[in-house]
Amino acid sequence: MWTMDELVERVREALAAEYPGAPNGRVRDVPDRRAIRWYTTIGLVDRPLGMRGRTALYGPRHLQQLVAIKRWQAEGRSLRQIQADFVWLSPRALDDASRIPEHLLAANDPPGATPDLAERPRFWADQPAKGKDKTDPVRVAEAAPVHGVSLGGGAILLLPRPVTDTDRAEIAEAAAPLLGLLESRGLIDGRTP
Repeated sequence: MWTMDELVERVREALAAEYPGAPNGRVRDVPDRRAIRWYTTIGLVDRPLGMRGRTALYGPRHLQQLVAIKRWQAEGRSLRQIQADFVWLSPRALDDASRIPEHLLAANDPPGATPDLAERPRFWADQPAKGKDKTDPVRVAEAAPVHGVSLGGGAILLLPRPVTDTDRAEIAEAAAPLLGLLESRGLIDGRTP
């Protein structure tokens, strides 16, 4: 496991070989501590594996996530697009997206150190187990991407297909009574998107 500073250094090393850099000056080439905390807050990067005192500890999956984010930003993808892609990203696809040399993924823990904590299960992307009878698979709907439309006040409408600007305007108009009800009951804060 690594501290945040060690993680940042590994990201720098992983990107050193084949990384064109950010397409504009608004994005850092290598994430700093603040960016990593932000990515964790918005769900792009997993929470730390654990703590050693007040020091957060990170592992290989964090490194892969950060390098993949930077590579995709260099391709011109926005954080919003990356978030949408990360929801369905399998461990194998994350491997392919990050392209990190094996030696950087190896832990540098001293002998007798606490072993890496188990990777958190990806319940939203993993296939469910078969039923009790091996011939009776559990029926599950095919996973499909969803598209969110912010209605305001923190309410989000999820749809199976992308929407146009016209769709958004009509959805906002139709949702106004529902948003009024939700706000009156204190279920949303009433701010517009």
